[in-house]
Amino acid sequence: MRSAPPFRANVFVARALAPLALALALAAPARARDQGIAVDAELVFGVDISYSMNRDEQELQRNGYVQALQSQEFLNALKSNALGKVAIAYIQWASYGDQNTVLDWTLVSSPESAKAAAEKLAAAPYRRARRTSISGGVDAAVKMFEGNGFKGARQVIDISGDGPNNDGRPVTEARADAIAKGISVNGLPLEGIRPYLGPADIKDLDIYYEDCVVGGPDSFMIAVHDVKQFVDATRTKLVREIASRPAPKYGLDTAGLVQKAQAREPRVSCMIGENLWGGGRWRN
Repeated sequence: MRSAPPFRANVFVARALAPLALALALAAPARARDQGIAVDAELVFGVDISYSMNRDEQELQRNGYVQALQSQEFLNALKSNALGKVAIAYIQWASYGDQNTVLDWTLVSSPESAKAAAEKLAAAPYRRARRTSISGGVDAAVKMFEGNGFKGARQVIDISGDGPNNDGRPVTEARADAIAKGISVNGLPLEGIRPYLGPADIKDLDIYYEDCVVGGPDSFMIAVHDVKQFVDATRTKLVREIASRPAPKYGLDTAGLVQKAQAREPRVSCMIGENLWGGGRWRN
């Protein structure tokens, strides 16, 4: 009896090994996602687009990040770090169920990549929506870190807004869950830039942010009280978030700007916004 041609044996072996090869092929991307690209920091910028944010405020927010990403101070801080790389994303939030991604995860490691990210951000359309859910913004940002393809030494959520949480779950619960995952929440409250509108506005928004929103390792907030201060405040905050050394090393004067989150009892009610609408929270 003649033996089967050698190529038939190869076919049988290939068929037998096919399931194993498929399993290895599927596992490889998963391992790559788990390991991720090493970066110095992963940052999600979460900005308020509720109806209390008029077009001027929205443009201030956006322009602050656009200019900060291209500033020499930011670029100096970037290249001074161990890896010289950060991953950034930019989302907009309003009510608890309303968030959208303006800039998905982007690697910034050079002036060119920083400029490209800033230009994409600047070109994105504006929109406004109902309610102010800081907790929804934090929760959405936390999910973005999962399987994002990066592995940072620090993970930071950067919240910018002009009012207290008034929709979704309490902001302190969202903050606690973020901190439990090792994520810091920093703040950039816009206070007194536009006229007082009504019950959705509160005095001392900076204190509210410091006591109720900000938290986690090395967390801090910078309050913006004047339109001229916004770009400087955003740049200072961004440099501080990615820098391996204190911000003054990069020519930034942070005196009177940065307020570190303190471990103390809140000086304002963290439920102040939750109780604005007849004692109950709005949920989408």
